[in-house]
Amino acid sequence: MTVPRIGVLECDHVADRYRSIGGDYFAMFECVLPTLALVRYDVVNGATPTHPDECDGWLATGSRHSVYEDIDWISRLGAFVRAVHASDTPFVGVCFGHQLIAHFTGGHTEQSVTGWGVGAHVLNTGERLLYVQQDQVAIVPPDGRVVASTAHCPHAVITVGEHMLGIQAHPEFSADYVAVLLEARRERIGHDRVEEALASLDAPRDEPAAAAWMRSALEH
Repeated sequence: MTVPRIGVLECDHVADRYRSIGGDYFAMFECVLPTLALVRYDVVNGATPTHPDECDGWLATGSRHSVYEDIDWISRLGAFVRAVHASDTPFVGVCFGHQLIAHFTGGHTEQSVTGWGVGAHVLNTGERLLYVQQDQVAIVPPDGRVVASTAHCPHAVITVGEHMLGIQAHPEFSADYVAVLLEARRERIGHDRVEEALASLDAPRDEPAAAAWMRSALEH
């Protein structure tokens, strides 16, 4: 059986001071998706793929940036997402990648009116996953469908067409990594919300379920 080659679109990198926790984003996804052949594309530093068929599928990571920022690499990546959408090539987006799918296939992403979504939250389908996000998908694309939501995020998991999957949560993150991000952003997020999020990290979570969703989409 041929192992699918999945291009990992690196939309950011873990700060050097935190890499001892779980490595860079690519290493995190290698742990989550060990049965797939992952290929690095450092898009935040200009390495945007030229055609959807360069790999069997694509995975877009999270980022400190917003998909609506006027930045060259985001514009190029948005054009690539539209090409993937037209080609029916499997594509999974996580957090920023989730918003990227919606924003460049006819939907809309914006800063959440409810503020930061952080810590562990439970989907209406029952899974508990980790979140660190300020932006959200506000409008789902015309050929999109909402698969799951949380109290803080109405469009937490979406599909677009038959081949694109967006997940707002971070199934690749560990609780330890989320904890250091929360502390680093305490002033931006707000003390009370950070304390609530930190308290949520001890509860059992369902990253294996989200990993199974990603594998299923990428092996489609």
